[in-house]
Amino acid sequence: MPWIFRGLRNGVLTTDWPQKPDAYFDSWSGVATPQENRVAATEAVAGAVYAGCPTGAISHEGSRLRVDQAACIGCGLCVVAHPDLLAWKEGSSVARFARGGLVVPETGNTDQDLSYLQESLTQRVRAFGRSVHIRHVDAGSDGSEEWEIAALLNPVYDIHRLGLFFTASPRHADVLLVTGIGATGMLAPLGRTVDAMPNPTVVVAVGTDACSGGLFSSSYAGSGGIGDLVGVDVWVPGSPPSPFAILHGLLLALGRLTQTAKEAGQ
Repeated sequence: MPWIFRGLRNGVLTTDWPQKPDAYFDSWSGVATPQENRVAATEAVAGAVYAGCPTGAISHEGSRLRVDQAACIGCGLCVVAHPDLLAWKEGSSVARFARGGLVVPETGNTDQDLSYLQESLTQRVRAFGRSVHIRHVDAGSDGSEEWEIAALLNPVYDIHRLGLFFTASPRHADVLLVTGIGATGMLAPLGRTVDAMPNPTVVVAVGTDACSGGLFSSSYAGSGGIGDLVGVDVWVPGSPPSPFAILHGLLLALGRLTQTAKEAGQ
């Protein structure tokens, strides 16, 4: 019986997001981003920042830095060494429709581009209704993303309240959630999973490994992410991304959230 009293004492722990703001959603920081309107003092300094990134996520044009958040593993080396130039991106709204949208600052996506991507995806998911089934495939993950995905089922996030359910069969799935670098041994199983899913199919890449390969982007064992293996609709960076970031990516894919060009360029 102690659990009854514990429940009465703790009250309702389930988040109200996205209907209401959540402090943890807004405070999470898992990828680096350039400080707004800041440039390195010299090109040599920018080159030093670039050389210090273990995954090559940082590039520079002259003294201006650019961060590929799809390759950022959140080690923080750049933020610690150059807090005047780089900082943590705050908030869990890190998912993007286009792989290029994860490169910050990014100038390629316009409101028209994003509107087209959102509208085309919305047309495909319209048949799903309010009950959506998700098939998760580990294509060579280190396991960290799996812990965050599992957390979506606990009482804090409780994605069932949003009509989202995990299924063991790809034949019953609407959304394919993929983690991992796209390991060589998983190429065939991943392909069979996509083929077994009914159309239309929505694919969400979860984590730095799935987005770019991360530390293993140049490894013989992987494909440098899953982008060349399946058609990805939404990219969720982070190593690992938080449960809120994954949930944000799922709702973005299902057309329940929108994204502007300004948000995509942050």
